[in-house]
Amino acid sequence: MKNSFILDSSISIEDVIHVARNSQNIKLSESVVSKMKASRNYVDKIIQGNKLVYGINTGFGALSNKIIDRKELKQLQLNLVRSHCTGVGKNFSEEIVRAILFLRAVCLSKGHSGISPEAVFLMQDFLNHNIVPSIPCQGSVGASGDLAPLAHMALTLIGEGTVTYNGKLVNSSFAIHEIGKTPVSLAAKDGLALINGTSVLTALGCLATHDASNLFKFADIVSMMTLEGVKGSIRAFDPKITSLKPHLGQISVIENLFKILPSSEILNSHEDCLKVQDPYSLRCIPQVHGAARQTLIHAMNVINTEINSVTDNPLIFPDDDLVLSGGNFHGQHVSMCMDYLSMGISELSAISERRIEKMMNPIFSELPAFLTKNPGLNSGLMIAHVTSAALASENKTLCFPASVDSIPTSTDKEDHVSMGVTAGSKLLRIVENTRNVLATEALCAFQALHFRRPLKSSPAIEAAFAFLSKYIQPIEDDRVFSKDILTISDLIKDGSIIKVVEEVTGELK
Repeated sequence: MKNSFILDSSISIEDVIHVARNSQNIKLSESVVSKMKASRNYVDKIIQGNKLVYGINTGFGALSNKIIDRKELKQLQLNLVRSHCTGVGKNFSEEIVRAILFLRAVCLSKGHSGISPEAVFLMQDFLNHNIVPSIPCQGSVGASGDLAPLAHMALTLIGEGTVTYNGKLVNSSFAIHEIGKTPVSLAAKDGLALINGTSVLTALGCLATHDASNLFKFADIVSMMTLEGVKGSIRAFDPKITSLKPHLGQISVIENLFKILPSSEILNSHEDCLKVQDPYSLRCIPQVHGAARQTLIHAMNVINTEINSVTDNPLIFPDDDLVLSGGNFHGQHVSMCMDYLSMGISELSAISERRIEKMMNPIFSELPAFLTKNPGLNSGLMIAHVTSAALASENKTLCFPASVDSIPTSTDKEDHVSMGVTAGSKLLRIVENTRNVLATEALCAFQALHFRRPLKSSPAIEAAFAFLSKYIQPIEDDRVFSKDILTISDLIKDGSIIKVVEEVTGELK
């Protein structure tokens, strides 16, 4: 068995990625098990008494004034899970579901949820044996927790619903028995603890922010490839300019650009040209990339806080002999930051599309039209630019903020919601679109640099150029370019092309 991540205290976004994408095993530490047992014992104590406590011996939501008889408490939890399984649409991907399972286990392990530890142990087993619950992607409004999707997750823990196991879709009870375990028998509070939290929308945010960090680095790299391809100037990147407008994101971009583009034959070849100023898409790279980068910084701070938070309701405080009902299940923090990050990433695609256009235009670039040797007979990268325009424009429509929307539910008791899953789903789409736009720019810049031969660029750009040459060929005649774009997109996503550049520059910001 592979080494396990010991779930003890705080986690990072990178920890979530390892569990979600690299099938990292987890193991609950003795300290978190002890906390869960203390919290569970306190719930059992409440059940034996006469105290009325929401979610333990009452109905839920607008039915919270309904008192439930002690002998019906287990059925109450079963009914809750089954009735909340109302999700529709395609199922979330395996990596998203693994992130959801992990984040829910982290939240419950904090010892403030009153859940039976057996339920969290089975979640651990699901992750370690790669049992992936079928969770529909639509149905959450991001307040009172991600109720519908998490209910579908909880359904599989009790042996109902379906999971993917060993590459096959099977009933969850079959998979549970195959690993030598038994389904969870829900006790009081268990069902509510499983479904009441922000684990779904936060899982989306974790994956998106991680992938976005590669986009920001690569945007700086590919912008310098383009600058070289069109023989642009670095005068506008002088640190003296940035010192007069010292936004942190802009400073980071400037530092990256000067690591990427020193000692270039291409740059030196046109020092005395008559160009006075480049277009904004080249001249304002530090300002635009820098502003966009700050949306990522903010999002990572918010999501790092959320993944280490307790987000269900009510919360148990055994040491204080207290149960408190509150609103930590509300996803507004993450929803708003994902909308903000969507805007930043969308701007990367918007300015990248403009740089692509500059390479298409022979009047500006002084390169063959559409970067093909025989324009007319060949269309070259004409429609690759159109695709980037389509994706950049789609991103603009996806940037309408989900978090400013709200729709009352549960007879108006749950009257303000975050729409966090909607925000996260749109963000992931924007990340993918932008990665493909940047990949298109890389394909164009790769071809532009071929036209500049025998002049060479900086060591970092030459390293990227040589790496791309292993996967794509210079354009001699028209071919199916989507294959090239998707190949480069994969190299951006897995970070391999960034790693090649950083072997020359050192770590980029």
